[in-house]
Amino acid sequence: MSQPSQPTGVVMTAATAPAFKTQLEHGPSGTRMATEAPKDNGGTGGSFSPTDLVGAALASCALTTMALVASREGISFGEAKATVEKRMTPPPRRIGELVLQIQMPAGLSRAHRARMEEVAHGCPVARSLHPELKLPMSFNYPDEPREG
Repeated sequence: MSQPSQPTGVVMTAATAPAFKTQLEHGPSGTRMATEAPKDNGGTGGSFSPTDLVGAALASCALTTMALVASREGISFGEAKATVEKRMTPPPRRIGELVLQIQMPAGLSRAHRARMEEVAHGCPVARSLHPELKLPMSFNYPDEPREG
């Protein structure tokens, strides 16, 4: 008889709660958060819905990946912020589009801007989503690019 396999990735748990809610726990850290059905699908709108988390994951991944690559490549990368709009399809419900707007830090050269945009488009979450899901990304810069 074979032994049960040990997990090879990060283990998280989910448990249902009343009123279309779920409690999530991140295994390694014990951090907890709640999700709820969206307001237009029976929830109160009082928390992230599971599909909201997909949009939040994309924004977080793009920002994190840009910061990691900038650090590794010696690119001075200040604070960036992102806004993501989730657009659902008509029934059967699914995410049809995640519109990501990223406010980039000042002081990036043309080459560094191009590199960071490439990195954001290729972040692990973006690469993991179904190819039919539209993922338009726009990058807003507070200044003129430096040469180089």
